[in-house]
Amino acid sequence: MGRKAEIYNNGILAGTLERTDSQQYVFTYDNAYFEDSNQFAISLSLPKTHQQYYSDVLFPFFYGLLSEGVNKQTQCRLLRIDENDHFGLLLATAKSDTIGSITVNEILS
Repeated sequence: MGRKAEIYNNGILAGTLERTDSQQYVFTYDNAYFEDSNQFAISLSLPKTHQQYYSDVLFPFFYGLLSEGVNKQTQCRLLRIDENDHFGLLLATAKSDTIGSITVNEILS
């Protein structure tokens, strides 16, 4: 079963990010966020649009939210997450206290 998360920009729901059963990533802007002219795109690589964005790898913007090096190794060991499970690591670590305005909350079904 795929996994899905809500993406927030400064605490406002901006969209959803999903890893499908076929291991493809899909990002979709939330309609209310899209229609609000005061809200900007979350990334230059993900301009605001009604279309969905697809990728075979975790979008570079979201990958950039992950720790690197020793910090990543430590997080993966403590959280028992495979170092190659970038989506799982994003869901586990980007809930709060991120460097930028973006936070990620897993949608549990």
